[in-house]
Amino acid sequence: MEAYMRTMNRLEQPFRGATTLQEQINRMFGDVVGRTGEESNLTPWAPAVDIYETENELVVKADLPDVNPQDLDIRVENNNLTIRGERKFETKVSEDNYLRVERAYGSFSRSFSLANSVNSEAIKADYQNGVLTLSIPKREEAKPKQIKVNVGTPALSQSVPQQKSMAAVAGER
Repeated sequence: MEAYMRTMNRLEQPFRGATTLQEQINRMFGDVVGRTGEESNLTPWAPAVDIYETENELVVKADLPDVNPQDLDIRVENNNLTIRGERKFETKVSEDNYLRVERAYGSFSRSFSLANSVNSEAIKADYQNGVLTLSIPKREEAKPKQIKVNVGTPALSQSVPQQKSMAAVAGER
């Protein structure tokens, strides 16, 4: 019975070491190829972005560490918000001195469709601690309207005295 179980385990996992070998080969080629040529240091990248909505605005936050905020190009055209920029490879250190380069460098562009409910003329942009925050206010007509509820007084209470006075006027005739 024990021999049968060992045989079953081998049959169920015929390539159990292959994944590890494949990972080792990928890692080996990745490390060698990753450090050769300037193309690897200038790979295209796209910054991570969070977008959320509040009652009064749409907020876009983009992670842009080591990007000069003066080099950012932020535009709205045909209800599309586009953020363009570039993270430049640091030239203070000789490329030969780098042991590993994992961060992506180069130009980027991210575009997002905006709803008609936002006021793209009043966008505010702030850059702090490597995070770009765009605040896009909603148009007044798109903001939720709160209606005050009167408690304990009839909604027609203001018109009721007018009706009584009209009835009194009619009775006087």
